[in-house]
Order: sequence, then C-alpha cells, then structure tokens
Amino acid sequence: MTGTALEAAALGKKFGRRKAGWALHDCTLRIPAGRVCGLVGPNGAGKSTLLAHAAGLLAPTEGSIRVLGTTPAAARERIAYVAQDKPLYPQLTVAETLRLGRELNPGHWDAAVAGRVVDEGGLDRDAKIRSLSGGQRTRVALALALGKRPELLLLDEPMADLDPLARHQLMGTLLADSAEHGTTVVMSSHVVAELEGSCDHLLLLGEGRVRLAGPLDELLAAHTLVTGPSSGDLAPHTVVESRTTGRQVTALIRPRGPVGAGWQTDEPTLEELVLAHLRAPQAPALTLMDDGADGGETDGAEVQEAAV
Repeated sequence: MTGTALEAAALGKKFGRRKAGWALHDCTLRIPAGRVCGLVGPNGAGKSTLLAHAAGLLAPTEGSIRVLGTTPAAARERIAYVAQDKPLYPQLTVAETLRLGRELNPGHWDAAVAGRVVDEGGLDRDAKIRSLSGGQRTRVALALALGKRPELLLLDEPMADLDPLARHQLMGTLLADSAEHGTTVVMSSHVVAELEGSCDHLLLLGEGRVRLAGPLDELLAAHTLVTGPSSGDLAPHTVVESRTTGRQVTALIRPRGPVGAGWQTDEPTLEELVLAHLRAPQAPALTLMDDGADGGETDGAEVQEAAV
C-alpha cells in the first residue's frame, strides 16, 4: 500500500480543567500505509488516548487526526481496534462471537483467518466468553479484528496477558497478515523485545508529546552509542543520555560529524534507544520522515548533559 494510514497535526486532548489534564499535546505525526508501527512510552504517555482517537472513540480538544485519508468516523469500516480491556459479550460462545463478527462485517469477513486464530489456541467454540481466561479472550478479540480484514489495525497492549508461546504465534500471524494484505498495524507495548524484529516504524510518546518518530532503521542509524573516558568531550554532538561508571562514560548521542578519538562507537539496539529516551525525557525530540528526511529536533534547544 502507498499513502498515509494515520496522520495527526497539533493533536491535543485534555481531560478536565486542570493544567495537568492534557493526555496529548501538540502531537504531529505521520505513519505511512503498510507499516508495522511500535507505539511505546511510559504509563500515562498518551498511547491509549492516541489509539482511541484513531479509532474514532474520542474527539480532539485541539488539532486534527486523519485515518486512511479521511476522518476516523468515515474510515470506521476499514479499521479494527482492540482495546486493553478487550470488550466482548460474556454471554456469547466463541462460535456465536465469530458469527457476530461475520454479520457485522458483511462482504469483507475472512472466516478462515478468524477461525485459525481461535483454533491455534485450542479454544472450544462452544465455550462461553465468560469462562475463558484473559489470554483466551485476547485470542477471540484478535480473531474478530483480523477477520474484519482491516486496512488499519490498532492494538492497545494486545499481548500483555498471553504466555510467551501464544505471543510468538500471534505476532507471527499479525506479521504474515500485514505482509500479505498490506495491513498497517499500530501496536502499543511495554515489552520492547516484543517489537524487536517485528516493527519497521517507531513512535515514542512521553508526557503526551511525540519524542521519537520515523522508520526504525533510520532512527537507529541517527543515534550512536559511545563509550569513553569520563574526561572526554562529546561536543558538538547532541547527547540524549549519559551515564558515568567510575572513569568511564556511556552515552547515546546524535552525531554531528565524526566522533572524536578515544571513543568506542556502536549502533544502539531498539531497547537501548527506547530506554535511553525514557530515562531522559528532556532530550530533544526527533522526527524522521519516511523518505529519510530529518524532521528536526522539535523540542527546542539541545540538551546540555552534565560534563562528560
């Protein structure tokens, strides 16, 4: 697929009248169609609020959001959304739930995909939803979402209550579906390892703002992990985070030219990139466009770390 799956401009959402009531503030982002995007950030960062806006369940306080080239309401039939609490009708059986999915999505229901997700978990189709474990209910919710054959799949912590084997199986199913049908997937998760090797786009939120956004490979390439003596000088590079152990400093930087002699350099892993930005919320934000263009450090002046 080509084009844009999800786009927000100065998006903001405020709950209540208090200054601290902003769940999202001045969020500008773009996720190209066909991507598998990992949405990460600490609790309260605004991840669930962003997904609820994309699903059309919340209206912005300020700014705008567009999905698949139109409003979330207009795109609703082309979107599937699995919330954290995975709401299902407890009195229905698994089979009745799948039948409900088919009847609510006439003309584009994929019974084979939905049935496979359920059967791979060994679920009894005659079992009532109320009798299922949390992980089993997750399977049913994902079966409904994939059976809808959406163009955009929004997942809010979808694997949190699954065992490792089920998590691996369902992640494989999601990736295969995205590759085969060009489905755009936006998936929030606290388990960074779950996203490694699965996502090709990253969106990191912090305190309701975009901290990192762009193609994952390019974001990783824009950062360098350096190790050197505590007396070393990292100017003029942007220091995201630095930690001193004895006489040695380890820092994540955005290089601005060659790194000086005496520094060992390496490309960070996804986990190192994410954790560094979570530990240093005041680091300048960075947005990279899908064509590799640098959207710039969007959080004002460079952060001057402690002397390193």
